[in-house]
Amino acid sequence: MRFNYQQAFSRNIGWITEHEQQMLQSKKIAIAGLGGVGGSHLMTLTRLGVGKFNISDLDVFELANFNRQAGASISHLNRSKVEVMEEMAQDINPELDINTFPQGINADNVDQFLDGVDLYVDGLDFFAVNARELVFKACAEKGIPAITAAPLGMGTSVLCFLPEKMTFEEYFCWNGLDENEKLLRFVVGLSPTGLQMSYLVDDTRLDLAQHKGPSTPMACDFCAGMVGVNALKILLNRGTVVAAPRAMHFDAYRNKFLITWRPGGNNNPLQKLALMVVRKRLQKQLK
Repeated sequence: MRFNYQQAFSRNIGWITEHEQQMLQSKKIAIAGLGGVGGSHLMTLTRLGVGKFNISDLDVFELANFNRQAGASISHLNRSKVEVMEEMAQDINPELDINTFPQGINADNVDQFLDGVDLYVDGLDFFAVNARELVFKACAEKGIPAITAAPLGMGTSVLCFLPEKMTFEEYFCWNGLDENEKLLRFVVGLSPTGLQMSYLVDDTRLDLAQHKGPSTPMACDFCAGMVGVNALKILLNRGTVVAAPRAMHFDAYRNKFLITWRPGGNNNPLQKLALMVVRKRLQKQLK
C-alpha cells in the first residue's frame, strides 16, 4: 500500500480540522535529545502529522535505556539514537522532512538547528545544563516558543516559554551558577510543589555526581502527551497556553493536577524556601 498523508492521519480530524492538519504538515519542530522524553515527543508529534523536524542526540542506545526510551530495544543496542529515531519516524511518515544533528547541539550549530523552526521541544538529558542553557537562550533571542517537560516520578511537569513573555533564564535564574546549583534550580523550578517526592522510596538512586536518577516509562509518556497538546495549541494558535511563570504539574500516583504561579521564578520567596529545603536534603551530593 502506498503512503497517503491524508489517510494516515485522518483519525486526527474531528479534534482538529482538515485545514489544521494541513497546517501541521507544514510546521517544523526542533527536538534536542531523543532519550526518555525526546524519543516519545518525536513519535507523538509525528503521529500528530507534523511534517518537518530537526532532531539531535549524540548517544547510542544501551540496556539502561530500556525502561523508558521509545527507541530502546535489543535490535537497536549500540546504535545511534538519532539514526534509530529518524528511521522510526520515517516508518510512520516516509514523507517527513527531517534533519539530524548527531554531534549534539553546540554554539557552532545552534543557529542551524533552530533555522526555520516554529517550535522547540526540549528532550535533553536532565543533566545537560550547558546545551539546555544554550538552546533556550537562542530560542528567546529568535522569538521561538519553547517547551520543556520533566518526567517526575509517575507524572510530568510542563513549562512553556513564549515570545515576549518570561524566558527560561528569567524563570530558572541560572546565570553565573555552577552545574550543581543549576540542577537544583532546574528540578525545583520544574516542580515547585514537589508532588513526586512523597513516594520516592529510595533517594539514594538520585546521584548528581554520576548524573543518574530514577525514572518511569509512565512519566515519559505523560510528558509526550502534555507536550503534544501544547505543541498543537502553539502551532495552530488555538486554546490557552499556560506559560511561565506558570507551570503545570500532573501526578498520576497522587491523583493531582496543579497549576503553579511563581512570579520571579526561582527568585520568588516560595521558591527560595523550596531551594533551601532541597539543598539541605541533597547537601552531601552538592559538595
